[in-house]
Amino acid sequence: MSSIGTGYDLSASQFSPDGRVFQVEYAIKAVENSGTVIGLRCKDGVVFGVEKLVTSKLYETGSNKRIFNADRHVGVAVAGLLADARQLVETARDEASEYRASYGGPIPLKYLAERVAMYAHAYTLYSAVRPFGCSILLGSYQEKTPQLYMIDPSGVTWGYHGCAIGKAKQAAKTEIEKLLTTDRHVKDMSCREAVKEVSKIIHIVHDEIKDKSFELELSWVGEMTNGRHELVPEDVAQEAFKFGKDALEESSSSEDEDI
Repeated sequence: MSSIGTGYDLSASQFSPDGRVFQVEYAIKAVENSGTVIGLRCKDGVVFGVEKLVTSKLYETGSNKRIFNADRHVGVAVAGLLADARQLVETARDEASEYRASYGGPIPLKYLAERVAMYAHAYTLYSAVRPFGCSILLGSYQEKTPQLYMIDPSGVTWGYHGCAIGKAKQAAKTEIEKLLTTDRHVKDMSCREAVKEVSKIIHIVHDEIKDKSFELELSWVGEMTNGRHELVPEDVAQEAFKFGKDALEESSSSEDEDI
């Protein structure tokens, strides 16, 4: 039986001869079919941006959001299967609530990320369950320190300065790396500047041919919100959306001139 063919993907608890767990890889593919999600860690907080693909004009604007609160000080942005993501968000809320009840204070993000990652990893160990088909970004601003973590379907979690998940994650990561290598380092940006950069990146990586319509969801947590995770105010979000659209048109016109 080949490691590429049938047989090794029937159970999440089975390895193929070359050491792969196919069901985890399938879950990662589910994430890659979702809209792009970006998180940036700035000097005064963390900014989230979500490209929420709209597959029908009949949908109500603003429904099925992909940005959540795990606690007052922790924001979560999700990519992949939304139903699976809601379960992980609920787990994060339970962990945050239990910590607050036990210790009388907000849960440190590193501890929360590890707890949720352990829960996600448990679903890759048994044949009776399947891995979660989603990746999530968690961000907070505690003790004047911004933090950003990503958890993938395998249960691995990493801390990031900037992270992208979803359909165009590779192109988005390239754009984020440009910010890290230029004079305007993302660590030196304010959240107000970073909101515009997130909008710009999502507009650049959005596939207009395959996915014509999308809603841009933006949120932040940091100094300007007194450490609370909140949606970006409507006027700031509209300004960022316009900035991203104008940047896309400029890059398109410069490419046409080069041709």
